[in-house]
Amino acid sequence: MDVFSHLMDGFTVALSLQNLMFALFGCFVGTLIGSLPGLGPANGVAILIPLAFSLGLPADTALIMLTSVYCGAMYGGRISSILLNIPGDEPAMMTCLDGYPMAKKGRAAEALALSAIASFIGSLIATIGMIFLAPIMANFALSFGPAEYFALFVLAFATLGGVTGGNPIGTLMAAALGLMIATVGIDISTGTQRFTFNMLELYEGVDFIIAIVGLFALSELILFVEEHHSDVVRKMIKVNKLKLGWKDFTNILPTSIRGGLLGFVAGVLPGAGASLGSFVSYTIEKRIVGDKGHFGEGDAKGIAAPEAGNNGAASGALVPMLTLGVPGSGTTAVLLAMLISLNVTPGPLMFTQHADVVWGVIAALLLGNVLLLAMNIPMVGIFVKLLSIPTRYLLPMVAVVAFVGIYSISHSVLDLLFMCGFGVIGYILRKIGIPLVPIILGMLLGPEMEKNLRHAIQLSDGDWNILWSSGLSIGLWSVAAMGLILPVVIGPLIKKRMAAKQAKA
Repeated sequence: MDVFSHLMDGFTVALSLQNLMFALFGCFVGTLIGSLPGLGPANGVAILIPLAFSLGLPADTALIMLTSVYCGAMYGGRISSILLNIPGDEPAMMTCLDGYPMAKKGRAAEALALSAIASFIGSLIATIGMIFLAPIMANFALSFGPAEYFALFVLAFATLGGVTGGNPIGTLMAAALGLMIATVGIDISTGTQRFTFNMLELYEGVDFIIAIVGLFALSELILFVEEHHSDVVRKMIKVNKLKLGWKDFTNILPTSIRGGLLGFVAGVLPGAGASLGSFVSYTIEKRIVGDKGHFGEGDAKGIAAPEAGNNGAASGALVPMLTLGVPGSGTTAVLLAMLISLNVTPGPLMFTQHADVVWGVIAALLLGNVLLLAMNIPMVGIFVKLLSIPTRYLLPMVAVVAFVGIYSISHSVLDLLFMCGFGVIGYILRKIGIPLVPIILGMLLGPEMEKNLRHAIQLSDGDWNILWSSGLSIGLWSVAAMGLILPVVIGPLIKKRMAAKQAKA
């Protein structure tokens, strides 16, 4: 009953006119960003974070807008997958396998509509799961001491391989770089300057919002300029008039429910992510259907399964971020940085200290899914036309939002130079195959990780055995060890199978 009471309070927050308008704006912009190949939800959220700060939005409104962008981008990724055979982001890769063949058969409108319905069901199931699971995880996390929190942060870094792909060495290098940047500033324990070079601007450390916009948004702009210096004409399949019957809906309903459940589990697991949710949902559904299906040839279930899976995982990834302060995906790492900048610390205490923010966001997710479904079926023609806008018009708009937003936060030209520097660094790292998410995670979790380590050692009078003295901490260390090993063993196998399936399509 307490859960439903909190949820009703959340709807009071989400249904305010301001929050509702920003949720609608976020859904629209997110769908547009998701439909553009290469951008993806993490870049979309990073681009709009400066807008949230420049408008002076309160924490609940800012988080509602950015989570709406996140969910909208997950919906939008299917559009370019179906019409261009180019996934909007990595989780939408599996949608290409049956979405594009179905569109080539003259059923592009049906493919887009069914994928939107599956996305809605998957995300709805995951949001309901979040309503009941998040408070349980928050209460469980209240039993954590400094040693357990340190082990939890180690677990977060150990499972980064699932979020960033199959480059464990590059992932560890990026995480180490993020932890190094996190040490810049004044040591809160001793008051000693660390790597400030006597610059007053660095006394409080490096602002991770500037780092995020530079690493994600600006590096993406540089890559776009390099790879799309001339506008490439994309051969887009024409969208037919929608002819969708009740039978089509009932055909994908069980598939969407299974995909949503599998995706939610994949999202909650640290480091699993939407890509795994999409792949597992598609693979299991293909085995369930067997010879009766036509997977790879335009089967509706082959569209519904991955879309329900990746949208379920996207909502599921919010659970560890809100309850433990540990992001479950690259996009939730960006959201975590935004919350910390607003002086809202995610974790178990957030459910008591900032209950309006938590439950307002959960209620907004439920409303946002309805808005996205209502938006993505009748307005799909608009998104298709926006998809054909040349990049030479889109790039300046993204650049203006990034620069004006960052400058409006601090009115510092030095911050703009820092952002440009991070943009160049991000571009170089992406060119050599080093992921960016671990850098942000290192910057975010580094200070708390250091504080809990110091606290644990002080409590034990210098005895390092306190770090693995409880059953809970031993369990976290064990899962962390598995998180280091499994991506190295299983990750390449999954990627190989995904590539093989796409090649056959």
